[in-house]
Formats: sequence, structure tokens, C-alpha cells
Amino acid sequence: MRQTERLAADAAGLARAADILRDGGLVAFPTETVYGLGADATDAEAVAGIYAAKERPSFNPLISHLDSFESARSQGWFDETATRLAEAFWPGPLTLVVPVAPSCTVSDLARAGLDSVGLRVPAHPLAHALLERTGRPVAAPSANRSGRVSPTDADHVLGDLDGRIDAVLDGGAAQVGVESTIVSCLGGTPRLLRPGGVPREAIEALIGMKLEEGGEAGSGPLAPGMLASHYAPRAQVRLNATSIQPGEAALLFGPGAPQGVEAAQATLNLSKNGDLVEAAAHLFSYLRQLDASDATTIAVGPIPETGLGEAINDRLRRAAADR
Repeated sequence: MRQTERLAADAAGLARAADILRDGGLVAFPTETVYGLGADATDAEAVAGIYAAKERPSFNPLISHLDSFESARSQGWFDETATRLAEAFWPGPLTLVVPVAPSCTVSDLARAGLDSVGLRVPAHPLAHALLERTGRPVAAPSANRSGRVSPTDADHVLGDLDGRIDAVLDGGAAQVGVESTIVSCLGGTPRLLRPGGVPREAIEALIGMKLEEGGEAGSGPLAPGMLASHYAPRAQVRLNATSIQPGEAALLFGPGAPQGVEAAQATLNLSKNGDLVEAAAHLFSYLRQLDASDATTIAVGPIPETGLGEAINDRLRRAAADR
């Protein structure tokens, strides 16, 4: 348990909140609709802390919040349509899913291993001030434990997360409304992934075409609120491996070394100390690295189902599923 600070919505509170975020901590703060639970989106271990605090059962893509369209351009690639939408509706309750830019710093874990990123510039003045002071993308799902009611004031946040996060920036009651609209701009006709605060009609009037519905058939989730099936490696994934076969890549957890590991094509350990937060932070990047070894199979050592282990195993079972 940690001591959760309650910070005032003044210069000192904003400075303290920004320092906590830059140091890898968790800060709840108000947006246009509800309080979000923020972490430095560029720090995978900080992002893993969001999942641990929320007791979230699976790793879905998280929306990264920024202080301006200019900042967002460094994280994602905006085609003509995405640019028009950003210029028209930012700051505001619109999230745009776009391809990652070469300069993107949002972590693999925040993106759930995808080559796209969900970006938003919120309109709430306190959120904007915090993002400006932090100077980095901030991943921020709702500041409540998974499955519980979204919080609309600091008391709600503390009722759910006191002792689990570093601070809440108290901006009073949030303006209760629907979540942000999510639109993907990944080539072709833009897709409405989630209806929300910006009406479909306003978007379609601006771009002069009808939005497609949902994600591409067979695609992974591009944003929160979509079915969880994320980056799948080309290699087959073998779970709960207690020995490694010659030529397999090995994804390990904890201090032990399974039989045959010396013959592995490549070996990475999610956390030699058995730290599940560290393991979650490494999960997607390590899968990518082992996939690049050209092994036909990635053998994954046993990982406990407790705490973040539940989410890690959920992701690995999806990676191992027939496809």
C-alpha cells in the first residue's frame, strides 16, 4: 500500500502531479467526462502500474493524451482525413487511431503491441495544464477498478484506488458525459470504433463520407472497448513449457532455468526476480524480439495467475490460439 496524495488544482498541485508522472507514478485527474488514471505512456513499467491498480484482466490498447495536435504529430502519422478531424475537434472528446510515427515514444504495452496508437487532446483545462507540464504522452483509462463505476470526483477515485495510486488531482466534480468518440484513420474509409462525445453526423459532415463500422474483420482491437486480441507473433506459442526443445525461442519468468534452455534459438526472461509488473512491462517487446529470432515456436515458461499474472496469461493464451 502506498500513501495516496490529494492534490489541489493549483500551481503547486499541478507541479507535484507532473513530477509524479515523470517519475513513473500514477495520478488520477479530471477530463471532460470522468477522472482518468494517468501514467507516463512512454514508460512501460508505469503503464503496467495502471493495470495493477485497476486489476484489469487483459491488456487492451490505452488512449494516450497529449497537450496539443503538434505533440500528437510526433506520436502518430496523420493523413489528410485525420488532420481535418484533429483540427476540427481537438481539444475535445475525440480519439483518433492512427499509424505510429517513426518518432513515436508510446510504449508497446500502452499500444497493446499494435502498430497503431490512439491519441486524444482533451479539452478540460486542468487536464491540459497537467499534460503541458508533464511534457509526455499520458495513458489514462478511467480511474476505477476494472468493472466498477467510472469516477466523477476525487472522492470516487479514492473510494476505489486509495493506497493503490500515488495521487489524485482534485478538480472537483467532472462534467459527466459520454466517453470520447473513437475513429480509426488507418487507410481507406475511416471507421467508427466507439460512439461518444463527438456525434457521428458531425464527423461525416466534415469528411464528406459515411464512416465504416467497427474494426476490420479478423483484426485485433484498435482501441479500448473492443474485443481483446492483440499483436500475435508469426511463431507458434507453446504455454507452460517446463523444458525447451532445440530451436525454440524461450520466454521465461523467474529465477529458474528450464531443461534444454541452452539449446534455445533465443532466450529472454520477463523478470528474473519474479516481479509481475516488470514482466507486464516487457511482455510485448520481448514477444517481438523472440519472433524476430525466426524460431518457429516460442516456448513460454509457467507464469502465476495471481495479480498481473492473470492479464499476462490472458494475453499469452490469445497469442497461442489457433489463427
